[in-house]
Amino acid sequence: MLFIGDDWAEDHHDIEIVAQDGRRLARRRLHEGIAGVEALHALIADHLEDNDELSGVVVGIETDRGPWVQALLAAGYQVYAINPLQAARYRQRHGTSGAKSDAGDAHALAELVRLDRAHHRPIAGDSVLAEAVKVLARSHQSLIWSRRRQINMLRSTLREFYPAALQAFADEEDGLLSPAAAAVLAIAPTPAQGRRLSVARLEKVLRAAGRQRSVTVMAQRLHAALQSPQLSAREGMDAAYGASVSALVAVIAELSRQVDALAEQVSAHFGRHPDAEVYLSQPGLGQVLAARVLAEFGDDSARYADVKSRRNYAGTSPITRASGKSRAVLARHVRNRRLADALYAQALSALTTSPGARAYYDTHRASGATHHQALRALGNRLVGILHGCLRHHLTYDESIAWSSARPALAVVAA
Repeated sequence: MLFIGDDWAEDHHDIEIVAQDGRRLARRRLHEGIAGVEALHALIADHLEDNDELSGVVVGIETDRGPWVQALLAAGYQVYAINPLQAARYRQRHGTSGAKSDAGDAHALAELVRLDRAHHRPIAGDSVLAEAVKVLARSHQSLIWSRRRQINMLRSTLREFYPAALQAFADEEDGLLSPAAAAVLAIAPTPAQGRRLSVARLEKVLRAAGRQRSVTVMAQRLHAALQSPQLSAREGMDAAYGASVSALVAVIAELSRQVDALAEQVSAHFGRHPDAEVYLSQPGLGQVLAARVLAEFGDDSARYADVKSRRNYAGTSPITRASGKSRAVLARHVRNRRLADALYAQALSALTTSPGARAYYDTHRASGATHHQALRALGNRLVGILHGCLRHHLTYDESIAWSSARPALAVVAA
């Protein structure tokens, strides 16, 4: 067998090849791209016998995606995606001085997969469709996070010179993200322009933005808020602030359009997946949220040995820290944030769609758990239910899903 440590950067890879007995066979720096992959294949071939299997080549690298990784998998090598935190800890086995280099990291990765690969998992063989859903779902969520950052910037800017606008849209369900806020701020990005808006003009703007109910009432409320006295910014600064508001409103509007467009693509790709029906049957999961969960879990049937390994990967199962007489059960903080966010949202939504989920949550709350602790416990339970449904390819059944939990719930409630 050959063991390869691959320390990757944006434009190059530091490679070290180690034999089964730990002898260093080669060390090179290869360029990213086709030429680099071909050079790596040739380097590996130089150290393989004619009858050696390519599956005997084991690669350790600190990423699980990208064309370079796909090329390694396509060649038939075993590829282990090592968590950078684990790689950093393993590097300390080879020296305590704190020294670090790309070549040294490649050596540590090679030694890790040579000696400790049993404690790690090779990259899962997810389907092309699952990978496509992952790309779209992550892009969609990243755009939502970007939009939230822009909204926070807009809120901060308005607080500095235009507090009346914040007051005007404080009661809106989506606040500054609402179409009404975007439409009004687009034509009145400064306090002076806001004060010049009449109720009739506001009604026209609201209708153009898609508002259909209580338009007059809302226009009157906005008019009163924009006319209210407020502290003003330094004289001559309104134009600069107004330009900033106009730019942020335009960026948020475009981000919203792209978020909606990507959501359609997420739903379209997810709907073609054979497990879509199973995911959509779970309580609290809609099209986009279910697509995110599928994207992060993947669809390789051999990836999770049991329900515990799925829960550990999801970060919903707690960890125990015990030393001497002290023992504490804590939430996992090192986890896949995208998956954790999706599962937390599922648990919150399931409270209103599943009686079993609601009873499970209420029982934990009655036993002294906080809201977040109870939701984490519910999320952990829902991951187990999903695992069983996927294993047997069955849709969710409320009576079956919570049947095994009823005796435990009764004990806790008592």
